[in-house]
Amino acid sequence: MSHFSYQNGVLHAERTPLSRIAEEFGTPAYVYSKAALLDNLAAYSDACQGRNALVCYAMKANSNLAILDLLARQGAGFDIVSGGELLRVIAAGGDPNKVIFSGVGKTEDEMRLALDKGILCFNVESIPELHRLNDVAGSLGKRAPVSLRVNPNVDAKTHPYIATGLKANKFGVAFDDALETYRTAASLPHLDVVGIDCHIGSQLLDDAPLLEALDKLIELIDTLDSEGIHIHHLDIGGGLGVDYGVAGDKPPVPVGDYLGRLFARIDAWRAARHDGRAVKVIFEPGRSIVASTGVLLTKVEFLKPGAEKNFAIIDAAMNDMMRPTLYGAWMDMQPVVPRESEKAVYDIVGPVCESGDWLARERELALQPGDLLAMMSAGAYGMTMASNYNTRGRAVELMVDGEQVHVIRQRENPADLFALETMLK
Repeated sequence: MSHFSYQNGVLHAERTPLSRIAEEFGTPAYVYSKAALLDNLAAYSDACQGRNALVCYAMKANSNLAILDLLARQGAGFDIVSGGELLRVIAAGGDPNKVIFSGVGKTEDEMRLALDKGILCFNVESIPELHRLNDVAGSLGKRAPVSLRVNPNVDAKTHPYIATGLKANKFGVAFDDALETYRTAASLPHLDVVGIDCHIGSQLLDDAPLLEALDKLIELIDTLDSEGIHIHHLDIGGGLGVDYGVAGDKPPVPVGDYLGRLFARIDAWRAARHDGRAVKVIFEPGRSIVASTGVLLTKVEFLKPGAEKNFAIIDAAMNDMMRPTLYGAWMDMQPVVPRESEKAVYDIVGPVCESGDWLARERELALQPGDLLAMMSAGAYGMTMASNYNTRGRAVELMVDGEQVHVIRQRENPADLFALETMLK
């Protein structure tokens, strides 16, 4: 169910017209639906009901404190990739003991912070990182819980910038090196080997690669068991795709169907082992939790017809939403109040001084200056990738709850952008 729908000819977020939101709070604006957020998390939680499982939201997708708070209240854990993200979790009331720390370049300070806060596990991605973490933990008189992020060399069949499970990617330990790396980890005095991790990529519309990766992890767990290295949790990562409205794309795998097939594979493996030992299953969804919860609301400033292209110049730009420029991503653009007049084909572009500043290309729309557009499924990798390029303040973030609208991050003004700068004397 979409919580963004047309009611009486106006696009609404839940029961609130986006036109009213634009009038009250201005544009560009990120507008999120609380109900959509909770429904998306519930799809995972319901499928995990009665299971030894934990959903750790990958907060790089959207790290607003209000969103983290809502997810934490529902029992979610968090997948982080920096010390700053850990501090966000804590500021939002999240439980550090439900935090998985991923990423290839953890600093000593980040490791100390995470050990001090008592996180659930470090997802380690190289032998040098193992040795650094062992030294840091030893200096604190602690033992660090670790899993290895194993790179299974499975093709996720997604955009190359968001594929992470191949030999050519920077992430993880190569599958062929994983056994020896686990032996190293088990030999270090200040590490506790507790898990195994894998994440092959993002925006996956087919679960076959994920299930292939799972089979390789299971094979490795059995080998580790035979050497006395016992794995207590299996982290299959995230990456499930969402519907961006791209014509011809196959629909994303429903969360319940994907988890059902994954749990069936795990159950069959456990039954074949005959030891009854429970292995906790951890998931790291990000995009599939937040993408469909938000839109980027923007206003048409000018229409600029041309011999080869027509341009609709809007007040949002690539600094507000990088996905089209960075990935060539196709994101649906909907008029807030559709017009009955004749349509034209537009490239929808922003005011930033770059030819790459476009949010949508070749869209057939009936537009006039002052019209409002909503970029759909913009809740993931929008605000977290936003910048201040051209000294543009980042957009206001709003959370809709029925007919109520809450400001969850104020719009930046130029003075905010100058605040940390100092001129020479």
